[in-house]
Amino acid sequence: MRKVYHEITQIAGNIITVEATDVGYGELADVTSDNGTSLAQVIRLEGDRVTLQVFSGTRGIPTNAEVRFLGERLRTSCSEALLGRVFTGSGIPRDKGPVLDDNMIEIGGPAVNPAKRIIPRNMIRTGIPMIDVFNSLVESQKLPIFSVAGEPYNEVLARIALNAEVDIIILGGMGLKYDDYLYFRDTLEAEGALSRSILYVHTASDPVVECLLVPDTCLAVAEKFALDGKRVLVLLTDMTNFADALKEVAITMEQIPSNRGYPGDLYSQLASRYEKAVDFDGAGSVTVLAVTTMPGDDVTHPIPDNTGYITEGQFYLRNGRIEPFGSLSRLKQQVNADTREDHRTIMNTMIQLYAAYKEALEKQSMGFRMSAWDLKLIKYGTIFEDRMMNLAVNIPLERALDLGWEILAECFAPEETGVPTRLIEQFWPTTVATADGSGGDGGDSEERAA
Repeated sequence: MRKVYHEITQIAGNIITVEATDVGYGELADVTSDNGTSLAQVIRLEGDRVTLQVFSGTRGIPTNAEVRFLGERLRTSCSEALLGRVFTGSGIPRDKGPVLDDNMIEIGGPAVNPAKRIIPRNMIRTGIPMIDVFNSLVESQKLPIFSVAGEPYNEVLARIALNAEVDIIILGGMGLKYDDYLYFRDTLEAEGALSRSILYVHTASDPVVECLLVPDTCLAVAEKFALDGKRVLVLLTDMTNFADALKEVAITMEQIPSNRGYPGDLYSQLASRYEKAVDFDGAGSVTVLAVTTMPGDDVTHPIPDNTGYITEGQFYLRNGRIEPFGSLSRLKQQVNADTREDHRTIMNTMIQLYAAYKEALEKQSMGFRMSAWDLKLIKYGTIFEDRMMNLAVNIPLERALDLGWEILAECFAPEETGVPTRLIEQFWPTTVATADGSGGDGGDSEERAA
């Protein structure tokens, strides 16, 4: 029998405090009053002083409410019946479907033992050239998308959800506007991807503490499916809202604030979620791609700053494009040597030329005289941004590599690119005119070398 307590000693925000014994950290409790029953979870133990966060908020809860500890941690259902469904952060159906209570699993557990992991070695294709060609997404990778408010990061996640070559998509929304929630649901349903997707959505109007449940629930379910042999991609948006929810709870609990008011354990809180990315030996995998909006486009803000230390690179989304400079997938070398022979060459050559294009733009803006090579670079950069960096481009990796060769051939002579002759003979297009219509001349090549 679990004890029942009838006196709440303190109520602050969504946090209540009771005097209780024989209670475990993370244990669940029912808080019952005349207004109904709310679920709460233990988040601090100080002797007999027990602090709980109430998921639905404390509004209407009096100090004489009944607190009954349940003797178990938070759990959620995990089965094939989840596919195509939409839930709140606490696992309550949002789509008016039936409540699922079979195959319950505990959420918020530890990360997988490193001895059970294998080295990442498989690429996840997304159909986005700036990812597939230049910063390949790898199974079991954890990558953030650094962005700012107003950028189309949710549209990018939806594109990835539609195109990613995985078995299951789990989308976790935190602090979403209702329109964004409907966008995800309707887009996945219209394109036939909802049947392989599970959505856990916390909207901006929901209790803030439910936001904290979204990553843990998504990752617990993903891990269970991965152990069953599934390749799972977890998409999280927006981890800044998650960190802000941590901050709000920490302030309510009167914790000593750290940088910009965030809790001192922000790094550990983020790491405990991101480190759930794993490729199991003999089973499936969990890959995590999470949006982090940077307040004021400040990468030194505590949230992106801590995130960058944990993850294996990042994607920068600026001006509606994934920027090649700053974006990095530290595991891309694990897979891009096995895709096509020319993958690494195209990747390196096009980025080098794009960097030269940026220098030519700066030269032009300062009023310097433009050489023929500079004009070629400006033409190349404009075409590259339009045909490859544009997020509307949705093509397979092989087509993206072919497109890279076509862009090079349209702007430069073969010898101007610095590409090995062996690859030029094999991949250089024969039907696309070069920049000067004659295959280029040695003068420009010498100027570039200089």
